[in-house]
Amino acid sequence: MLQDLDKTIEAILKAELPEEISQQTSVSFATPDSEFPPASVSLPTINLFLYDVVESTEYRTGGYPWTQTAPGKFVKPEEPMRAECHYTVTAWAREGAPAPEQDEHLLLGAAMRALSKYRIIPDFALYGAMREVEYPIHARPLATGRLGSPGEFWQALGGKPRPFFNYMTILSFTVREPQVSTAAVTGAKVNITRTEP
Repeated sequence: MLQDLDKTIEAILKAELPEEISQQTSVSFATPDSEFPPASVSLPTINLFLYDVVESTEYRTGGYPWTQTAPGKFVKPEEPMRAECHYTVTAWAREGAPAPEQDEHLLLGAAMRALSKYRIIPDFALYGAMREVEYPIHARPLATGRLGSPGEFWQALGGKPRPFFNYMTILSFTVREPQVSTAAVTGAKVNITRTEP
């Protein structure tokens, strides 16, 4: 599922980046550690690192009522689980670039503009399992990240600090099948009896 979310975000970048950048820049999801880039990533690249996935309660409804779908048949849908997926977005210039920081700022700014165009992921970008989710996938470009200390984050990865921005998506997925009942409650009966002391 998460790999399909990666592909979905990549589709947005490829569609919305300026053509001269899109044609020459890869999109990667590797860990930006001291060994970056791995052999599978070609530079220059825009890298999105999924560093945190937590439950989202923002769109919780508190459950759904029973609804009648046929005579004598009632269904109660289960509320889906919603997850916040937090990415750091960084840019990496090609090796040997005369001014790598300028190239990286150019790429980072282009990625920021591209990802900021959508607060709801558009249908054209949905990939694989993302096409089957019941609710729209919300996006929070430039969201407040969940990194307490960016310096400690980069230190933990063994890399040097570099500019980045946070990008968050909220996706839903079903964990249980709907409850089904074929017995409708049509009335109630109370029996009261008295016994002698």
